Amino acid sequence: MTLSVAVSGASGYAGGEILRLLAAHPDVHIRTVTAHSNAGDALIQHQPHLRSLADLTLQPTTPEVLAGHDVVFLALPHGQSGQYTDALADTPLVIDAGADHRLISPAAWDAFYGGAFHEPWTYGVPELIVGAGGQKQREYLVGASRIAAPGCNASTVALSLVPGVAAGVIDARDIVSVLAVGPSGAGKSLKTNLLASEILGTANPYAVGGTHRHIPEIQQALTAAGASEARISFTPVLVPMARGILATSTAPIADGVTDAEIRSAWESAYGGETFVHLLPEGQFPRTADVLGANTALVGLAVDRAANRVVVVTAVDNLVKGTAGAAIQSMNIALGLPEATGLTVNGVAP
Repeated sequence: MTLSVAVSGASGYAGGEILRLLAAHPDVHIRTVTAHSNAGDALIQHQPHLRSLADLTLQPTTPEVLAGHDVVFLALPHGQSGQYTDALADTPLVIDAGADHRLISPAAWDAFYGGAFHEPWTYGVPELIVGAGGQKQREYLVGASRIAAPGCNASTVALSLVPGVAAGVIDARDIVSVLAVGPSGAGKSLKTNLLASEILGTANPYAVGGTHRHIPEIQQALTAAGASEARISFTPVLVPMARGILATSTAPIADGVTDAEIRSAWESAYGGETFVHLLPEGQFPRTADVLGANTALVGLAVDRAANRVVVVTAVDNLVKGTAGAAIQSMNIALGLPEATGLTVNGVAP
């Protein structure tokens, strides 16, 4: 059976990446693409790399246009998807690539986003460990009808640290994460600080001092993995690469834990995973190695002098960080092979 799909926000980066991946998915037909200010334009005018979708025209983003599909992807700015979800009650599967349905806590939403709080949906990071039994989030995605795709920075840090939290080998009360991130994570709208002349040849920290919106999402994932308390100092740094995240996260080693037990925690968590790979000891990832792939590459070190575990994780923020995670979750929800339409291979050079 071929699934009819609508993608909102189709002229943006996240929507464009969802379309790029879906175009190679054998079980879907992209029937409808929508936008706001760009409605009425040919899709290819805004996504000129999507040559196989040149026949599509951007329609207005309204509940009426989005209704009547098997799957709807909402790739809209934070705070905008919630207005459509109630109207899509009859749609079998809705996947939100924005933040509106990620957070469990209304207080956390108020503190970091503001505006109307919407009910949390099933979180779309299949590889995360949740619960004391060591089960993975994919178990909750099977048969799901409403999925919240992750924040790219949040899922990268969570995938970095959850194995250590679940195994009890690190202390989640003193986590430090510094991320090098590409500007595509900020969306496609014009902003002075994202102009080429502003970012080329420099690195710029932003959302410093505990203000980044992905912090409660990370804490939520760590708590689900078994942390009684999760405290994180989180600092993203904008660097001149179009896409990619390189997250360096450290946490104290729990008392009495050996180096072998530390590495075993990550090996056990990811040894059987298709899209999250622990690199051999002494090796660390580059963002170039995950470009275009739905892959998270993880490097692990034990710093005994500082008594901390160091985890370095690279993802493509638009693929594994957003669109790839959404489609991987869609596959699980619908009972399709999890890797359908996705690749572990990056693009080089």
